[in-house]
Amino acid sequence: MHQTHKAIGILGGTFDPLHLGHLRMALELYDSLDLAKVHIIPTYKPMYRKQPVATPKQRLAMVQCAVADEPALIADDREIRRKGTTYTIDTLIEMRAEMPEIPFCLLMGIDAFLGFPSWHRWKEILEYTHIVVAHRPHYHLPQAGTISELINERIQKETSFIHENIGGGILLRPITALEISATDIRKQIAMGKNPRYLLPDSVYHYIKQNGTYRVY
Repeated sequence: MHQTHKAIGILGGTFDPLHLGHLRMALELYDSLDLAKVHIIPTYKPMYRKQPVATPKQRLAMVQCAVADEPALIADDREIRRKGTTYTIDTLIEMRAEMPEIPFCLLMGIDAFLGFPSWHRWKEILEYTHIVVAHRPHYHLPQAGTISELINERIQKETSFIHENIGGGILLRPITALEISATDIRKQIAMGKNPRYLLPDSVYHYIKQNGTYRVY
């Protein structure tokens, strides 16, 4: 199904807090894939990982602070507003209803992609979006199994594919490796250390002003 619209990137996560690794990944993929924009979507209640320390409202506010001066990146509050357990498929169905002709690209690191077959209704996800897997160090794609089969079936080499088709493709893209951990940032803040240069100054200011991670 050929389209003429630029694809929109989707980057989801707990963002507890959002840091420069998240933002650099979003911006590099925005540029290299010629995306229309990237929606950064904080989860309300993640299904498969430890619950966030910051509240949904605080995590959304930190994303809003971080992207306020970057028009390529959009703070999307749909999962916070929807509440309940967050499933990617629900978000994609909602976005497709709003934007039926716009291709989507779900942006994720290789670590997340390796666990993709465990996601809720994962086989349906590629009906709604492409998947863009960002290369990160220390991970290698398997040579056999579900992920290997999925890549063999869906891999695309040309960026034009994601703009000409609603979904269904998988692209592998290298990004600048920034080994930044939200867990380490929270620990540093709780210990009274300065995490500056690991996250945007606007986010650090919000954290200090609200005492977000004072007790960890």
